[in-house]
Amino acid sequence: MATFQEIIKGDKPVLVDFYADWCNPCKMMNPTLKSIKKHFGDNIKILKINVDNNDKVAEKFQVKGIPTFILFREGEIKWRKSGVIEEKEFIRTISSNI
Repeated sequence: MATFQEIIKGDKPVLVDFYADWCNPCKMMNPTLKSIKKHFGDNIKILKINVDNNDKVAEKFQVKGIPTFILFREGEIKWRKSGVIEEKEFIRTISSNI
């Protein structure tokens, strides 16, 4: 299985969702993330990171609130935002990084 670092270094954009199972705004984002995956198909990877189980990764990227979304391309952060985000904003941001 690929490591987190290997996954984000790919040439395909990777949207990382830092979440927790107890977080209601995080749960609200699940249908949006499914819709984004359907919209972009294999042109994007979506990786969900549970901050309760992966606190070292969350610390490394200074995740202070959840949900936090970070878009990586070739290992670089291209975009970052916390909170509930509209699907249109995701689509605009991802489209400009494909």
